[in-house]
Amino acid sequence: MAAIARRRGVAPADIEVWFADEARIGQKNKITRRWARRGSRPAAPSDQRYASTYIFGAICPRDGKAVGLVLPRCNIAAMNLHLAAISADVAPGRLAAVLLDQAGWHLSKRLAVPDNISLVPLPAKCPELNAQENVWQFMLDTWTPPKTGCCLRVEGDRRSAVARSTCLWAGWPRVLLVAARRQWFVPRVRRATPARCAY
Repeated sequence: MAAIARRRGVAPADIEVWFADEARIGQKNKITRRWARRGSRPAAPSDQRYASTYIFGAICPRDGKAVGLVLPRCNIAAMNLHLAAISADVAPGRLAAVLLDQAGWHLSKRLAVPDNISLVPLPAKCPELNAQENVWQFMLDTWTPPKTGCCLRVEGDRRSAVARSTCLWAGWPRVLLVAARRQWFVPRVRRATPARCAY
């Protein structure tokens, strides 16, 4: 953080550390399998729906802030909207250091990064360093059983997925921030402000 502060000309105390990531909400169905006598062809009904949406989530555990967007796709355009939403929540005169993984839409040169944000890519294959991953895991374990791959399962069409995503993110700002706490980073979470979520 000291290097970022020197490069951007701000005091280290004026840097807000944010964690950002995305999660897919909806259905991700598997191939249906059946035990059967060799040579027979038993029926294997399977749900063929594939409706889904994405939550773009970002949290600042130290300051008790969270920003979320529910978007239909996960790409550079969606990431630009996410960065703009984070930028709007950064306190005036401060800089947000946004820690995220090395997905293609996170590091693209076509990103429109706001002036008050500095992107900090995490090492590859280290999801445990991103506190936002704890939020997704908490949501998987708490609100959307059963787990289906890496997807938060929601039955129904895309509208159902969007509605469920909004409820998951916006309804529990304090719980989400506590789930994302890191003892080495912040010993306790300050009083949470209501999470903003748009779609």
